[in-house]
Amino acid sequence: MERSQLFLLHFAGGNCYSFQFIASMLSDFDVVTLELPGRGRRMEEELLKDFDQAAADIFQQLMDRLVTRKFMIYGHSMGAYLALRVSNMAARCGKAPLYLFVSGNPGPGIRDDKKRYLLESSAFVEELVKLGGMPRELVENREMFEFFEPILRADFEIAERNELAHEPAVSIPLFAIMGSEEENVEKIDNWGRFTNARFDYRILGGDHFFIHKHPHTIAGIIKQSYRYMLG
Repeated sequence: MERSQLFLLHFAGGNCYSFQFIASMLSDFDVVTLELPGRGRRMEEELLKDFDQAAADIFQQLMDRLVTRKFMIYGHSMGAYLALRVSNMAARCGKAPLYLFVSGNPGPGIRDDKKRYLLESSAFVEELVKLGGMPRELVENREMFEFFEPILRADFEIAERNELAHEPAVSIPLFAIMGSEEENVEKIDNWGRFTNARFDYRILGGDHFFIHKHPHTIAGIIKQSYRYMLG
């Protein structure tokens, strides 16, 4: 029996290895981890800073690796924004995903004027530490941080300059997840504006990187949602 594909879209600063913490729990699916240029397996390629270009890059990767009509997309944080656009792009080609999973933000149009990608270095570091995904020891290691900083700034620019507030709603089910300590978590139902189909959401304990604390729960949500689609 052909397995469904699950495409995973990483957060800012992430790469194709960013979902290793959960991949083993998703063995029901053919898990495909996509990544933007300038990191991971695409280290030699030039970083992107434009949302539309990033979405086009991810979409092309997905189309190149798509082998079944039964597939789903999951993106965290920056990846959630990209997942919405790529789902719409795929649907326009007659290849809509079965389900869209998004986590780590309350969806397009919720105002955030921080523009982290423009912050001077020390303020940028504080924002990273506050988000919870980067240990202070790492950002205080000058050599290590100088390597990661351009990648992080490029990704934050992609995420923070997206023009998705008026993105058309997808006609596929959408499930949103956020951490209880994240900014604007009380607005998670905003994601409901971006689907014309079933909408669900769940809030799990933790900061922006709550995903690392709840891999079994997130994997369970994906599996249960898939079973729902199969009837």
